Amino acid sequence: KLCRPDTRPHETPDPHHASPFQFSNGKLPNSQTVKFQLHKSIHKANPRKKHHLVLSAETDRLTYVGSNFGPGAPKCNSLCKYFVGVLNKTTGVMNVHDAQLFNLQPTIPGESFAEVDSGEKLTSYRDKVNSLIEAFGTNKQKRALSSRRLNEVGNETLQKAVAKAAENVIERKGIEALSSEAAQFDAQDMSAFLPPCHVDAKKPEDVYPFEDLFSNAEYQAMEPFSEKFKTSTSEDIRKLEKSDNYSSFVLEALQFLPRDKEKRDHMTRCLCYLQILIRLHNLKKKEIKHKGSLGSDVADVVNNKLMKNFTVLTYNNGCVKNIMPDTMKSKIAAYIIALALHINSFQTDLTHLQRNLKISENKMLEIARAMGLKIGKKNVDVPGVGAESHKIGTLLLPLVVPILTHGLGKKEKLDKKSASNAVNPN
Repeated sequence: KLCRPDTRPHETPDPHHASPFQFSNGKLPNSQTVKFQLHKSIHKANPRKKHHLVLSAETDRLTYVGSNFGPGAPKCNSLCKYFVGVLNKTTGVMNVHDAQLFNLQPTIPGESFAEVDSGEKLTSYRDKVNSLIEAFGTNKQKRALSSRRLNEVGNETLQKAVAKAAENVIERKGIEALSSEAAQFDAQDMSAFLPPCHVDAKKPEDVYPFEDLFSNAEYQAMEPFSEKFKTSTSEDIRKLEKSDNYSSFVLEALQFLPRDKEKRDHMTRCLCYLQILIRLHNLKKKEIKHKGSLGSDVADVVNNKLMKNFTVLTYNNGCVKNIMPDTMKSKIAAYIIALALHINSFQTDLTHLQRNLKISENKMLEIARAMGLKIGKKNVDVPGVGAESHKIGTLLLPLVVPILTHGLGKKEKLDKKSASNAVNPN
């Protein structure tokens, strides 16, 4: 629409100015019965306000107001200048006028235009949508809105309860006692995150029992997914390597599968499960919440067991989801080391595993020592690189569990070390 606004008695129309406008809630069928007025800012001394214009349109039912400034102004590019061409059909000449765009919105009687603008600022988009749902929404939308508001109230109540409980604990125990308890918790042994260990076992296979690492239900579920490994050739292994879906540790072990049918079946199931553990360890935070994040070759019984044992449930933003903190990643690494020991006659290449798990060497060695492994070195020929020095972890009996020295003084550490050497002189 294009109009030449009416003016007040003390105003004169600008012959070189035109005001294109549109109504926010529909089209105007007849503009002859509408009275337009263009109001200019009187703050001519202020360069920011001297170009402010307000266009009003009065009809029989409502008054519409629009401006070229503020939140109600059209979202046009301020770096552009707009023009309107008016064609004189008699002379065939077109006159070009400067244009100010307006979006006319209905106003409520008794409420000023400035008040409407300020109210728009205070009301968020979500609140506006909720108001529309309350007024015009379906029953399903209204129930969803009610549930969201109940969750918000529940979260606020829970946060207040947790804060109150924390204040009560601090008042009862004091800050010093809580700091001491936190230090003791940090100094705890990593055994809480290690596989079940039998320190007094007489055989290496009984130190970290296979059934505690790989349950019978998971073992049976691996059968259909490990079939492709049983008959894998050198060409098949090269294809798996190009797919980049398998770790180098597993691919190398596939080249040395035993010929015995029963042993070969056992080995392929273990390698298949080990690959899933490595895949779980290397998942990104965003990938953990997806049900199929471990791949289509993982049975539901295996996926559910892994998520239960190696992730933590957390409540955030009104939903429950799985997360994997660093302690759980260390736990997965420990289970991988223990399973690799069963696969490789209780001696495994820690450097190889460390690279597949994408963790530091110090972290891998820390976990291995906490498991009681003896750390050694070995030169390994790597294709395309040559000889490399790798760290090798070996499970020897009797198992030597490291002594917890965190938080002890220097003299106490020396006493502990001397006692350990006296018991285990080697």
